[in-house]
Amino acid sequence: MMELTLTPAAEKFVRRMVRFGGAGENAGFRLTVSAGGCSGLASEFTVEAAPLPGDATVEANGVKFFLPAESRLLLQGATIDFAETPTGGGLSFVTATPSTCGSCGSSSSSSSVDISGLGHKH
Repeated sequence: MMELTLTPAAEKFVRRMVRFGGAGENAGFRLTVSAGGCSGLASEFTVEAAPLPGDATVEANGVKFFLPAESRLLLQGATIDFAETPTGGGLSFVTATPSTCGSCGSSSSSSSVDISGLGHKH
């Protein structure tokens, strides 16, 4: 069983995206996460009416996520947060497994995907 935790801010954001995504009442939040750069994890999301082939449906706080295999591996035990800044907002992931940045050599157990383009977080 996959463990995934949502902060209240992330839950509100995901529910809003699904509600206004126009994909119907059984829609889910498809989150594709990949290891990427010094920020730790890169993500893309869409709202889908149903899981795509290879996706698993994972529920957290009653929110339905459609997760491809790589996303499930990277997000196992993670906490998903959402933060708004004056220039935008973004999802961030706190994972149980520290990641190592190849170019700077430091490790981090928190990685941010900031859709506003701000910041390299360690």
